[in-house]
Amino acid sequence: MSLPYKETKLHEVSQHLVDVAMGRKPADLVIRNASLVNVHTAEIIPRTDVAIAFGRIALVGQAKHTIGDNTVVIDADGAYLTPGFLDGHIHVESSMVTVTGFAQAVIPFGTTGIFMDPHEIANVLGVEGIRLMHEEGKNVPLRVFTTVPSCVPAAPGMEDAGAKLGPEDIREVLTWDGVVGLGEMMNYPGVLANNTDVQAIIKETLAANKVVTGHFAMPATDHHLQAYLAAGITSCHESVTKEDTLAKLRSGMYTMLREGSAWHDVKETIRAVTEHQIDTSFCLLCSDDTHPETILSRGHLNYVVKRAIEEGLNPIRAIQMVTINTARYFRCDGDLGSIAPGKYADLLLISDLTRVTVDNVIIAGTIVAENGKILIKTSTPQYPDFARKSLRLAKPLQTKDFHISAPQSKGTAKVRVIQIEEAQVTTHEQIRTVPIRDGLICADPTTDLAKIAVFDRHHENGSYALGFVTGFGFTHGAVASTVAHDSHNLLIVGTNDEDMALAGNVLVEQGGGMVAVADGKVLALVSLPVAGLMSDRPVEEVAAAVAKLSKAWKELGCSLLSPFMTMAMLSLPVIPSLRLTNRGLVNVNNFSITNLILDE
Repeated sequence: MSLPYKETKLHEVSQHLVDVAMGRKPADLVIRNASLVNVHTAEIIPRTDVAIAFGRIALVGQAKHTIGDNTVVIDADGAYLTPGFLDGHIHVESSMVTVTGFAQAVIPFGTTGIFMDPHEIANVLGVEGIRLMHEEGKNVPLRVFTTVPSCVPAAPGMEDAGAKLGPEDIREVLTWDGVVGLGEMMNYPGVLANNTDVQAIIKETLAANKVVTGHFAMPATDHHLQAYLAAGITSCHESVTKEDTLAKLRSGMYTMLREGSAWHDVKETIRAVTEHQIDTSFCLLCSDDTHPETILSRGHLNYVVKRAIEEGLNPIRAIQMVTINTARYFRCDGDLGSIAPGKYADLLLISDLTRVTVDNVIIAGTIVAENGKILIKTSTPQYPDFARKSLRLAKPLQTKDFHISAPQSKGTAKVRVIQIEEAQVTTHEQIRTVPIRDGLICADPTTDLAKIAVFDRHHENGSYALGFVTGFGFTHGAVASTVAHDSHNLLIVGTNDEDMALAGNVLVEQGGGMVAVADGKVLALVSLPVAGLMSDRPVEEVAAAVAKLSKAWKELGCSLLSPFMTMAMLSLPVIPSLRLTNRGLVNVNNFSITNLILDE
């Protein structure tokens, strides 16, 4: 269900709010005796009341005169009252549940609004996929804003996605109510090269007077960042060092400090603030990608705020970074982001400010969560058949599809290997000399060398590529996933060809998801039938399946902190330095397909 006053416009109720503030009409809800976290002035104001009517704030101060016979009164008893938390950059699909399931999961932790980039479903289903998630967002308690995906596919010519969005598509989606800007512009080489198609997409957004969000994943130390900004791009969530964070902030770029399931950047990036004592108006905190078990075990934005505080950030500054700063960036601060008359009554009562313990969540004047439990239920979304039948391979996979033939009859071959690192989005290129057996170059679990394959799952054209990866620690078996950023083709990593073929075929039968197999048997399966990305089951069920999968990965020898997300990024050809797509091995540094096997 949606909330009765979620979409109430100020002009519809402004006169009524005046009457409530003046005491001529009673408030619907009054919160009394709160310690107000004032994000306008970065101070805490004790013994403050807030009067609410029609889902909006009528008064902040002393509200005894607004209480009528039917007014609901909450005594905060000194608890901290803050604005609801806003996530400025989030891919809902990474939670593996639909918008409905995501809302149910994150609201109890204080998230009241998100600015989602449905980039993942767009790469599978195009504009209609975006529409499905955007429309679903209108029917949940959470405030869901959309940024239209900018790079579908993320790297034209380097991969094959299920759809392509051009300037005309961007123009259409920007007209939808609740679409606030352009999603992360990942094709920064295209921006810097003044690629006509890339610039046309940016220009459509600027002409619509909406923000262009960014993704600048290279060092921000020279003129490249300045050129990227000059194109009209105003934010970035890809900073991983203090130096890059500081350079972006000094350039007037809204800089999102990220803490998700796999990317733990706050520890380093927050140093730009804590060590330099700079103004934080252009700093935002975001989650980017968060898996279901992460949400259930540690929370959502409350955890990101807590991490920033643990690294030495003033708690009020941290709260500003998920409230007013975010609202200002997306030009929604007339309605959201602070506690002030006229704004939506999206509020949190927090008992411990440094631990960010959220006791009550209020959206549009309705209490929606209490003590970590959601109080309102929503119906299960009904996704159409075209969204549930998105895996189309040319034929069932066979063992021979995974054979890598040696170019010559020597005892060894030199190959390029993708090297991953724990909790890092970047990869490195490693050159290895590996033995040749029966004319084939094989995986070698004894040296942590696994094979990787990416199959086009959109066009039934039989396109695929093979490579090698190190860092997972697999000793046997194979894993597969249709969550494979950004084109979400069928991605398989394994130690032997038989298990790799089995893993891929299992996911085709399921309509998508993630699986672990060994010795011809399925160890664990997460079924994600909605676009091969999401489940329409409750987040608790999905998290339980993910937990079993995590255990299976460990049985296969992997001990990474967030292996699923790390694997899912192996096919993302816009983040340095070496990736694999269905078209081949991509050198991201020069944006070109490179050879797997080196000439001797």
